[in-house]
Amino acid sequence: MLLDAERIIKNFGGLTAVNRVTLQVESGQIIGLIGPNGAGKTTFLNCVAGTYAPSAGTVKFQENETTGASPEDMCRMGLSRTFQIPRPFPQMTALENVMVGAVFGAEHDSKVRPRKRAEEALDFVKFPMDIDTPAARLNAVQLKRLDLARALACGPKLLFLDELASGLTPGELDSMMALILKIRDTYGVGMIVVEHIMKVITGICERVLVIQYGTPIAQGTPQEVMQDPKVIEAYLGEEVVA
Repeated sequence: MLLDAERIIKNFGGLTAVNRVTLQVESGQIIGLIGPNGAGKTTFLNCVAGTYAPSAGTVKFQENETTGASPEDMCRMGLSRTFQIPRPFPQMTALENVMVGAVFGAEHDSKVRPRKRAEEALDFVKFPMDIDTPAARLNAVQLKRLDLARALACGPKLLFLDELASGLTPGELDSMMALILKIRDTYGVGMIVVEHIMKVITGICERVLVIQYGTPIAQGTPQEVMQDPKVIEAYLGEEVVA
């Protein structure tokens, strides 16, 4: 078991943003996490990744107790992520941004220098610009590729992809789905994919967890989840599954 998050609760004052969410991920698995806007998806990821300390519940990563560990420690243990809104260092080049991940991420073969790891990550994601382009000059789609390359340069065992496909054209979407599967097949990493585009969820995920108001309402294969009346009512709508 790569990740075992058990009955995670996160309170912000009187608001319960995550309410007893349990999720397991094995190496090589791609798990979808879906639900309406504001359902608590990213907050749950933040509790696992160390951005927030859970109010209750336990997190085990690679069989080690990591509840409340810092984001830096989680990254060095092998948990990496992308963000809904990419957060590059704008005045640094694309290469320099990815080198940050290569330097401060999980332990690597010391014989492979950070620059080489960064170049390999940018090549793997097919970064479409010159690697010496400042991040401030990149558009939203290019920044998503940069964010993914930086996450890969960290050397993850577990990868969180938070709305990586949003804003892509149909062709770009197909390319991104193929890239996610290539990451799994090449590196054997486990992934949690937060996404509103159901084509992505049904196309790459083997299991899906659905949450609403912070609370799990369904879990199963994509096909099972899409036919669940609670999920149709809360999130999908009849027209999506018609």
